[in-house]
Amino acid sequence: MTDTIKNLADSLLNIDGAAKSISIQKNIIIEIVETLRKVLFPDYFDGSENTDKHALLRERLGFVQRSLTEQILSAFLCDKSDNAEKTALSEEAQNITDKFLAALPRIKEVLLTDVRAAYDGDPAAHSVDEVIIAYPGLFAISVYRIAHELYMLDVPLIPRIMTEYAHSITGIDIHPGATIDKYFFIDHGTGVVIGETTVIGSHVKIYQGVTLGARSTKKGQSLKGTKRHPTIGDNVTIYSNTTILGGDTIIGNNATIGGNAFLVSSVAEGTKVAVEPPKLRFYNI
Repeated sequence: MTDTIKNLADSLLNIDGAAKSISIQKNIIIEIVETLRKVLFPDYFDGSENTDKHALLRERLGFVQRSLTEQILSAFLCDKSDNAEKTALSEEAQNITDKFLAALPRIKEVLLTDVRAAYDGDPAAHSVDEVIIAYPGLFAISVYRIAHELYMLDVPLIPRIMTEYAHSITGIDIHPGATIDKYFFIDHGTGVVIGETTVIGSHVKIYQGVTLGARSTKKGQSLKGTKRHPTIGDNVTIYSNTTILGGDTIIGNNATIGGNAFLVSSVAEGTKVAVEPPKLRFYNI
């Protein structure tokens, strides 16, 4: 190693002060996500000829238990090294993992409602199998529901790594802090953005390009913990490329929001919102 490279490495590490020791492994977190998908839908993502499903399931749950506990501990520790604190945090990481694993049956039950919503809501779906295996919306929702459980258990960083993994694959960006009820369907999905404090009711269907966002984030960190994103009621349909902004914006139950709408105020229950199409002009060339 040349002195130039050594000096450059030292300079880069020291720009922000002492270098942090962060041992979170993104590849392990992604492996946990993919293993959990096999746990939740074993008949679809098995990839194994092992006929003893119970043994295979126990093996996968064991991997999740060990690996998730290690990664949660790493997320808690970051650059902390006090042994007494590490012992306490290790116990907390184990307790959180146990609570998360206990929630898996409930997560699966909710995901099955999402599968049903996708199949019932899309005439192009030939089977439930197709929805589970191939639909990007269900992939993103599955990862979100896993990440949201960890988010609610106050696990730092890991839930966001999980949902950004789904985002990178599907183009669907769901913050793990969003609250989403049962029977949720994202059709097509590319470009969908759902912010941290969004609340979505049951039987909601949204299309590609929909943004459920904040009005402004100019105040930055001072907005942390405030309701910045909209509330969507039950049985709402939001068509493509619609933007709905603001923490005090409420879309009432049974509303339908047409494509390309831009909303920063509430919509009453049962309302249909449509954007008037532009007048077209035709020219002879």
